[in-house]
Order: sequence, then structure tokens, then C-alpha cells
Amino acid sequence: MQGGLDYKQALKARLNILRPGLETIRAFTRTHPPKLTKDIDRLVEALQGRGADVYLVSGGFGSLIAPVARLLNIPMENIYANRLKFFFDGEYGGFDEAQLTSRSYGKAEVMAHLRRREGYTRLVMVGDGITDLEAWPPADAFVGFGGNVVRELVKNRSPWYVHDFQTLIDELAKDD
Repeated sequence: MQGGLDYKQALKARLNILRPGLETIRAFTRTHPPKLTKDIDRLVEALQGRGADVYLVSGGFGSLIAPVARLLNIPMENIYANRLKFFFDGEYGGFDEAQLTSRSYGKAEVMAHLRRREGYTRLVMVGDGITDLEAWPPADAFVGFGGNVVRELVKNRSPWYVHDFQTLIDELAKDD
């Protein structure tokens, strides 16, 4: 998120220390319901109301992001995230290194993939980390987001930087 280490190597090292088992992940999702950033639900609804496809592109794990997608009415096939692998007994078995989001510049690869597969002519990435910023280009635009954490590098390099989703909702309303 700040830049520096190769993403895949850093991810592998962290997961080899944590070694999260299937039951640990299930227990976590039961005891830690998603906390949505203020107004993200309204922003997603406004975008979808305009016919825009909304995706969650994350270096996190799909099993932890799926509950967020459900709350936001984002289809599961619109999640691009890492996948944990487990052995038959539920023990940690690694992660799917074929996922685009498992490597450096993976979010940029997701943007290029979406453009090719869906034929999008306008792709906008909104995010708070350096890996989000790296997706522009191939994304046509980037909006830096500081509503949860401000990363100075992202703030300084973003062509547009907002601290709340209401700002984006207001901009969409101007186009109506």
C-alpha cells in the first residue's frame, strides 16, 4: 500500500507467518461483520443507478471481501481479490498465485483485463493505496481516497483527492 517490497513476496511472507486456517477465516467473518466507510453504499447505488458496473479490486482476500460485496449489492463475479487455499483438513495451504491481485501492478492488470473482456471505454479507479494508484493507467482516471487513511504519496500523486464519498456523489449529481 505504501510501495517498496514486491507485493507477492510480501504477501507470501505474511501468510507463511499467519497460516490462517479455514475455521479461523470463518470465525473471523462471523465475529467481525464488515464496517462500511460512510456513504460508500450511497455511492455504489448512485453508480449502479447510472448503469455503471462496480468492482471491488483488492489485494485482500475474496473470502473477507465477499460480505462487503453482498452489503453493497456488488455481484460476486465483480470481486478481484486474492484467494486463500486450504488442505482438506482446513489447514492453510497457501494462496492462489495466479490471481492478478497477488502481484505487484496486479490492479493495473485487472484494469487492462476488464477493458479487454468487457470493452469498457471509461474505467475509473478509486483507492487509498499505491497499488490503486498504479492502476492508472490503464484506468482512465484515478481518484485518491483519504476517508480512512491518508497516504501522503497517494495524496500527492492523485489528480483528484477526496476525503469522503459524498464529494463523489455530489459530482455524479452534477452530471444528471
